[in-house]
Amino acid sequence: MESIVTTLRETEMPRARHPQPLRPGKSSRETMVPKTKSGTLRLLQLTDTHLFADAETRLLGQNTRRTFELVLELAFDSFWPADMILLTGDLVQDESPEGYQYLDRLLARLDTPCHCLPGNHDECSTMFGMFGSGAIDTSPTVDWGAWNLVLLDSTVPEDDHGHLDRSELELLDEALTEYPDSHALVCLHHQPIPVGSAWMDTMALDNPEDFFALIDRHPQVRGVLWGHVHQEFTGYRNDVLMLGSPSTCFQFLPGSGGFAVDTLTPGFRWLELHPNGRISTGIERIAAYPDPVDLTTDGY
Repeated sequence: MESIVTTLRETEMPRARHPQPLRPGKSSRETMVPKTKSGTLRLLQLTDTHLFADAETRLLGQNTRRTFELVLELAFDSFWPADMILLTGDLVQDESPEGYQYLDRLLARLDTPCHCLPGNHDECSTMFGMFGSGAIDTSPTVDWGAWNLVLLDSTVPEDDHGHLDRSELELLDEALTEYPDSHALVCLHHQPIPVGSAWMDTMALDNPEDFFALIDRHPQVRGVLWGHVHQEFTGYRNDVLMLGSPSTCFQFLPGSGGFAVDTLTPGFRWLELHPNGRISTGIERIAAYPDPVDLTTDGY
């Protein structure tokens, strides 16, 4: 049976274009033109895709393009239509333009707004350059009905941990100050609180106090969403929902002291952002890995 993803990949369609300014880099970023939307925002989070230029390259036994397409197929079956797709970093493992081009061309055919932020495995200048004229928007804020989404760049060049520099903290403060009556979802790649995996928590956000000082000043913040951890995480901090999400390829074992791969399958997080500020959310996973996952590796 031909999958909808195969149909999207092979059908010739014009690439989507966004008239609004796009984020060219960390030092100079524009805000997306607000959209007039109402009702509940149905948001699909896809994260840590770890794609390659070569369509056959594998990571920990998995063809990451194949697992991504299977997760996208599941999203079509269980959560479509979505109002927005959010990509929360570690999109391309080998930093190749071809990896970003594959992702952009595939998602261009969905006719669904796509927004992204970078992760520690991304090459930011390549990512922003490839997406700057394509289907995936890199603007740091999105205004949608009763909600304001803020997308932060927590990457540190040549390092795996996260940090929000002064410009990102100012961007966050300004975005929340500008829309005090809108509910806010703040998104970044690195976890700002420990998730309980000792080795992974050494690669968390290294200045969470600065981050949460701003969050605490703005009571309209309803949730914080991240990638990076390759596992489901749900918690609260001062009544703000804290959410970590599974990867579209391999998963990390929760609660592990050192690097360990889980047997849980790839998946996505769905969110419904309600006009009254309530967040409904859940995880969906594919039924099985397409190939055996390497559980013996001590890193990648």
